[in-house]
Amino acid sequence: MEQTTDWQPSDVQRERDVWRRRRTLRSAAIAALSTTLLVGTLAFAVVSSPGWERVQATYFHWPKAVDAFPAVVEGLWLNIRVMLVCAVLIVALSLTIAVMRTLRGPVAFPLRMIGTAYVDIFRGLPLLLVLFLLGFGGPALNLTGLPTSALFWGCAALVLSYSAYVAEVFRAGIESIHPSQRLAGRSLGLTYSQTLRHVVLPQAWRRVLPPLMNDLVSLQKDSGLIAVLGVVDAIRAAQIETARDFNYTPYVVAGFLFICLTIPMARLTDWYAKKQGFHGAGGML
Repeated sequence: MEQTTDWQPSDVQRERDVWRRRRTLRSAAIAALSTTLLVGTLAFAVVSSPGWERVQATYFHWPKAVDAFPAVVEGLWLNIRVMLVCAVLIVALSLTIAVMRTLRGPVAFPLRMIGTAYVDIFRGLPLLLVLFLLGFGGPALNLTGLPTSALFWGCAALVLSYSAYVAEVFRAGIESIHPSQRLAGRSLGLTYSQTLRHVVLPQAWRRVLPPLMNDLVSLQKDSGLIAVLGVVDAIRAAQIETARDFNYTPYVVAGFLFICLTIPMARLTDWYAKKQGFHGAGGML
């Protein structure tokens, strides 16, 4: 029996499609108009302010931006490398801490206590303070086999501080898996570690990936804090360029480059969260 393939939408369906296209175009036009009016009003208020010429010469001087751009970009490459290396170490350390905090039984109490103390301490300490403590105190220890460079200890501070936050994200994902999943794994003859590896963690990873990507965006920004230890990253390079003539345009260049990195990462995070059913900060729907 032959199947007919000459299906055509009905007149009602055509009318609905036309109405939807018109509504989409109308909404887009209204959004564009309102955005243009708002941005134009704000731009006019800034440009027409009495001190705009001085601000423009101090923060938005194009020749100074062109002159400082190579040094800032070179420093930004260091920020990117710091972010990538620290991200891998943070995932490994934080996952270990999260597993320690979710262990059952009185025998595992010391591990749970160590994990809880670690999270409480490093979540309670400001990141800038951890950078100062490790950046200045770490090299003074002269530990055998460990570098004494400010870059190494700055990265260590980022890893220790961020691992406390990311560990809680992992722990929330692990504990969100229903206990029946663990029981099903054990009933199949899997050990506790095998159940955790093959049953619990794969499901938990999918649930926590959106907030982990948000933490990655924050890490990219906070990697600039290592500049307080004298490391020549994008911010430190901008500071050096600014010190030549006290023109702050290099700081604007550094900020613009950081935005160029973080906004695509943030949009990717939003897209993935929406794809997985996450909306806003409330969790999964």
